[in-house]
Amino acid sequence: MPETVSRGSSSTDTFTTTASRATASHSSGPHPSASHSSGCGTAAGGTPAPAPAARPHRFRGRIGVGLAGGFYPAPHRYQLYLSEACPYSGRVAVVLDLLGLTGSLTTTVLKLPAETPEAFASLRGAYEATWHHYDGPLTAPALCDRWSGRVVSNHAPDILRDLAGLLADGACASALDRLDRQLARRPYVSGDELGTADRDLWVTLTHLDHFDAAGTLAAYRHIEEYVRRLGDHPDLSVDDR
Repeated sequence: MPETVSRGSSSTDTFTTTASRATASHSSGPHPSASHSSGCGTAAGGTPAPAPAARPHRFRGRIGVGLAGGFYPAPHRYQLYLSEACPYSGRVAVVLDLLGLTGSLTTTVLKLPAETPEAFASLRGAYEATWHHYDGPLTAPALCDRWSGRVVSNHAPDILRDLAGLLADGACASALDRLDRQLARRPYVSGDELGTADRDLWVTLTHLDHFDAAGTLAAYRHIEEYVRRLGDHPDLSVDDR
C-alpha cells in the first residue's frame, strides 16, 4: 500500500500555536515523575495506550547515542508524528517551534483516523518495519527514521533530548537570536515563572554538549545564562534532569 503522508503546513502551525498556549498556561507546580507518566504518549486517535503486552510497543532508540543504533543527526532524515490528543506531542511541538527546528524534520499531525488516514497508514508502516507483524498501539509522539522507515523512539523525554542533535546539526540562527532576545526581557520563555515549556526546552538545550563540539550556544549569552539558571532551580525534579 502506498504510504503518502499528509503534511499540511497549516494544520501543523495551528497545532503548534494551540500547544504553545496550553504549555504557557502551566505554572511551576509539581512536574509528573516517571512513576506517574511513562512519556510514551497517547495511542494515536485519542485513546490511552494499553498496558504492555507480549509484543513491545515502546521503542527507545536514540539519535547519536551508541554506535549500534545507526541513528545520527542529518538534515531532513527524521519524521515526527504528533497527535492532537496527546499532551506530550504538544510539548514536543512547542520545543520545535522555540528552537526553530520545524524545517529540520518532517512533522505530521495525526487527527482522527478518518481525517488523516494516509498519515495513520504511514505511521503503521513505520511500526511494522520496526517489529515484524507489529500489532500494538500506534502511539505518538513518534520519531521515525525516513531512511530505514523504522521508529526510532516513541518515548517523549528521549525525543526531547535528541532534538539537540538536530539543533547542533543545523541550528536555525534566527530562532536562536529570537530566543536570546526573548530571554533578555524575561527570565522564562513562558513568562515570569517557570513553566512546562521551560522544563522541556532546558532538557533539549542541556544535551547539546553530547552533539555539539562547536559550542553553538556560546554566541547566545542570555540562553547560556538561562540554561545555568534552570540547572540551579529547586523546582526542577530529578526526572527533568
